[in-house]
Amino acid sequence: MPTTLGFNQYGKAENRVVRITRDGGTHHIKDLNVSVSLSGDMADVHYSGSNAHVLPTDTMKNTVHVFAKEHGTASAEEFGIRLARHFVTDRDAIHRARVRIEEYAWERIAAAGEGEHSFVRRGQETRLAQITFDGASGAWEVISGLTDLTVLNSTGSEFRGFARDAYTTLAETCDRILATDVSARWRHRWTGGDAPPEAVGRTVGDRAAGADGGGGGGAGSPAGEGEAMPDWNESYEQTKSHLLRAFAETYSLSLQQTLYRMGARVIEHRAEIDEIRFALPNKHHFLVDLGPFGLKNDNEVYVAADRPYGLIEATVLRDGAEQRIPPDLTSV
Repeated sequence: MPTTLGFNQYGKAENRVVRITRDGGTHHIKDLNVSVSLSGDMADVHYSGSNAHVLPTDTMKNTVHVFAKEHGTASAEEFGIRLARHFVTDRDAIHRARVRIEEYAWERIAAAGEGEHSFVRRGQETRLAQITFDGASGAWEVISGLTDLTVLNSTGSEFRGFARDAYTTLAETCDRILATDVSARWRHRWTGGDAPPEAVGRTVGDRAAGADGGGGGGAGSPAGEGEAMPDWNESYEQTKSHLLRAFAETYSLSLQQTLYRMGARVIEHRAEIDEIRFALPNKHHFLVDLGPFGLKNDNEVYVAADRPYGLIEATVLRDGAEQRIPPDLTSV
């Protein structure tokens, strides 16, 4: 039976790199997990085994390490942009590069003595970035995000008025715990233009915002090509802040409603973001029946069930924006 080769890519996955920046006795740490995938003129290696166009994946690993030394790792997005541009522009056979980065956060440990070089791993979310560069069109796509951001409201949530059938046993509740592990990805409207990585620092979004990031925003230009490269670190911190504020400030009638308010708040306040996608597992907390012990449980003692769990997924878009984030990118 005749066959033909479809889409293919290859690369080096999960390159761990820890970059220490020394500022006298004060050190700064960036802890990254970098995965590189390349595609292009790779038919021969599949059909005949010719490696003439194949850049070894070991070379990709070395490139990650050398770029961390030569260019630093100011932000996951900037580092990924540098890597993607290099792989596509350095090899004629490589037409497209995708770089995925996980960033693990560390906090400084306050200690007596000289220098600040002790850290403890922060047990919150993992920061994510995916950078894609298409050499043919010159277009960039930058998707930032986070995973494992665990949040909980101990009240201010209910679930009632839902559909029922012959198998429904769930009781309605007017006061429940709402908890989830937020997995979110958001797509920046910036698509590259001629802006180099050195342009980082010219921001779009909450320029005039106060400490809570409540100001700024607006529609911005529709194309994204003429916009300055965002300040990736500021954008990430402000987006996370808006997610948390929306979760905390929404009286929730359903987790779907809370998800939408989280996404809408980001779109409303961050002009550089056109699309945001969520996967929110509903981390159920059930009231313990203390009746057999002669006790009343007034929404005080719960059992946290890890499985099964409800899973709510949705994308929130700026009006007129195209949905581009793949649904499986936020899979739990």
